[in-house]
Amino acid sequence: MGGGEAIMGLGGGMVSKESARNLDIAEDLCNRRKPEQALPYLFKAMEDPNNLDAYVQMAFLMPTIGEGIKLLEKAEADGRAILKRYFSPTCFDDGNEYIGQFWTLLETRPYMRVLQAMVRLAFENKDYNKSAATMIEMLRLCPADNLGQRDWLGSVLLQAGRNADALSFAQVWLDPTRRDPDTCSPPRGGCTFEPPSQATLTKEFIEQTKKRSDESMVYTAALAAFKLWGDCELARQYLRIAAYVNPFVLAKILAKVERPKSLNNTPRSLNSPESAHDYLWLAQNLWMAPDVWEWANSDAEVKSYVLKKCSRRGCNNREVRVAEFKRCAGCKEVVYCGQACQKEDWKSHKPACKARQQSKAMYKAMLFGKSRPHDEDVPIVASTDFTSAGITTNFH
Repeated sequence: MGGGEAIMGLGGGMVSKESARNLDIAEDLCNRRKPEQALPYLFKAMEDPNNLDAYVQMAFLMPTIGEGIKLLEKAEADGRAILKRYFSPTCFDDGNEYIGQFWTLLETRPYMRVLQAMVRLAFENKDYNKSAATMIEMLRLCPADNLGQRDWLGSVLLQAGRNADALSFAQVWLDPTRRDPDTCSPPRGGCTFEPPSQATLTKEFIEQTKKRSDESMVYTAALAAFKLWGDCELARQYLRIAAYVNPFVLAKILAKVERPKSLNNTPRSLNSPESAHDYLWLAQNLWMAPDVWEWANSDAEVKSYVLKKCSRRGCNNREVRVAEFKRCAGCKEVVYCGQACQKEDWKSHKPACKARQQSKAMYKAMLFGKSRPHDEDVPIVASTDFTSAGITTNFH
């Protein structure tokens, strides 16, 4: 709990201190891989009907995903009733003063976390339409997307076979002229789902998109355009932007590396190997379809971004095959054409490599409630959201 909730209490103070205390104990035990010990504290926390976060935590401890979803459905219904009593009976209606303000209002945050948990469990249950519908509702309530649902929605729409909606969603978010200048978000969080444009991109738009985009939108746009119209120029343009923005995604796809088994819980920067990992967890199966894979593998410009150059300064060797070079086992961020280059480069690479490893160790220690590693001081900047952090408490 951070920000306003740290000062005013869970849900802006709607949850009793005793219930919040029991939830804190339960979450700490879950983070330390002791879910059985957490259960009594969760049951106590759930005695306060306002403590929707206790239901969220319990949902990830249920024996089956289906049971977890049922519990979240109850929490969602209870949450709606609570907010209607607290704000107004029409607070969920379009045009109401509260629509667009969810999450900004502290009292709405537990309800939004219930929806976010539903997104995750519905996706794991392969109910992609339910997962997508929940995200669409979240973006209606909070178009500014404080919970980062736009990183997931395009992929989930594609999983549901809603290719036109996926492309429409990506195109709206990729075009800054279609966003509200005050909120920096499009109407309804991009979920108006207008017919997508088939017009090819201008050079200026391509260059700007390379500078400001993340992999989730451009990979969604590329795949959706290909599924709608085949090997057209627009699909190729999006694919090349995607390969430029985050080549780690296509490197895994073209090398036919196995799909990640879980989400990633390590610090990340924009368009990093860690964010590529999470994108692949969501959508890699779609890219491994033979026609999609052959299309992605056939583009020379894409290959120029994906084939890596040896990281040792002065070495000009470049991969001939995707994932031919080996990554540094420590930081996993640089590659070498052979042991000789790796050994020669170690002195200059060592500080950054060690700092990266310490950053990851710090994050994991914080995540699992352990003490900070006693290494030299390293500045740490890390953030999490439930879409990633849920994996730490999911024991079903």
